Amino acid sequence: MGLFLVEIYRSPNVGIFLRANDKFLLAPKGMASTKSQKIAEDLNVEPCFLSIEGTRLIGPLAVVNNKGMLVSRMVEDYEAKEIADKTGLSVERFDSKYTAVGNLVAANDRGAVVSSILDSKATAQVKDVLDVEVQKLEVNEYVQVGALVVATNNGAAVYPKLTDMQVQEVGELFRVEAYPASINGGIPFLSSGLVANSGNAVVGNLTTGPELIFLTKALKV
Repeated sequence: MGLFLVEIYRSPNVGIFLRANDKFLLAPKGMASTKSQKIAEDLNVEPCFLSIEGTRLIGPLAVVNNKGMLVSRMVEDYEAKEIADKTGLSVERFDSKYTAVGNLVAANDRGAVVSSILDSKATAQVKDVLDVEVQKLEVNEYVQVGALVVATNNGAAVYPKLTDMQVQEVGELFRVEAYPASINGGIPFLSSGLVANSGNAVVGNLTTGPELIFLTKALKV
């Protein structure tokens, strides 16, 4: 188990380009094989190369756990089929006018927090496809709760300005301990620079020593 500093395309915003569960690293097509293989080894998973909407922005356009995956409704048919074939997961288009499902939903195998702007149909789809308990979360002025929470089956790192009550509620939903954290020198939007699974995590290379300590505690890596 471990927490590793990485960069992708000379950027510390590794969560923009990657997603992971306990079996796969979901990486953009065309990513350097040496880099992707190293990150996959850090996470102890297999690399899986894909595109969504023809882009390499996997993070904002997908949410995944070990049971299923939701992707932007703008995903091409061949892309959705390719993802399902490569991962063996149930892959569905997000039934919402909002395409950045990864910014609006955070999930592990037990629970999911979803944005307050999602309607009941989209919320029900999260519950069905990911097979989890779902709860709406409001964070001050932010609706992008998927960007503010990174959860695995062992822990959760959450937006540093959540109240103690909110941190506790998030932890109870995911059935893990949750702790406030930040990345890349004070960035509170955790999923932009953090990719984690139940065993390991990678984080942007601008993340400081104190931040690494908090992330290690939060994610149990």
